[in-house]
Amino acid sequence: MNSNRKHPVLGILIDAVDYGIATEEILCAAREGRPYAVSALAVHGTMTGVLNPELRYRLNNCDLIVPDGQPVRWALNWLYKTGLQDRVYGPRLTLRVLSKMAEEGLSVYLYGSTAKVVHNLEDALAQRFPRLHIAGAEPSRFRPLTCEERDQLIRRVQASGARLLLAGLGCPRQEIFAYEMRDLLRIPVLAIGAAFPFIAGTLPQAPPWMQDHGLEWLYRLFQEPRRLWKRYVFLNPAYLVCVLLQRFRIPFDSKGVQPSREILVG
Repeated sequence: MNSNRKHPVLGILIDAVDYGIATEEILCAAREGRPYAVSALAVHGTMTGVLNPELRYRLNNCDLIVPDGQPVRWALNWLYKTGLQDRVYGPRLTLRVLSKMAEEGLSVYLYGSTAKVVHNLEDALAQRFPRLHIAGAEPSRFRPLTCEERDQLIRRVQASGARLLLAGLGCPRQEIFAYEMRDLLRIPVLAIGAAFPFIAGTLPQAPPWMQDHGLEWLYRLFQEPRRLWKRYVFLNPAYLVCVLLQRFRIPFDSKGVQPSREILVG
């Protein structure tokens, strides 16, 4: 991990990087067959780490945490004058990485979401990147895996020859998965959540102007009010207050608590 470019936003160490740097670092790990855990964090993921010290520990021991949300990028620029011109949006980062992997003949494994979304995602990627080899694809079980199921998943991924695994399990399950499976799979694990349904075309994305102005959350709230209202009504204002507190030098813990047990995320 490059500690010089990691900056604590409410105790969560975010990398001040752009698409080019993030893409190349993920590809470098894929080429080398090196463990590498990546997450794209917006406000929800950041605040979940603030409230959960074990998740905070996992996040801060990942290799790359990119500023997925505009408010996270704004905080980096305001608190640390990083000068970032754009966020590193998870779905866009995913497409950039997969485009390069198709060019270089590197294969990818898809894991997460529902069977329908995974099927549509395979089709969408085949149309975008005809040369991309999808080494394997399977949906989430939406429950914890048994030790045997976890070991079988590891064997399937390793036998497939995949050089990258995309985990679309939702936050924080996918971040836990990336942290705990990184060294077991021995390849990069990219936790990218909503990128699965977005790229698959099963969930519409916010218009570019809403994304640019940090209003993507509002668009998603109108789409899924029952599922998301608590997330945005409580966590968004809390994030703003906490960033103000940090600006006025109120400290936030970056250490977290080392997890007492492994979580077999499925």
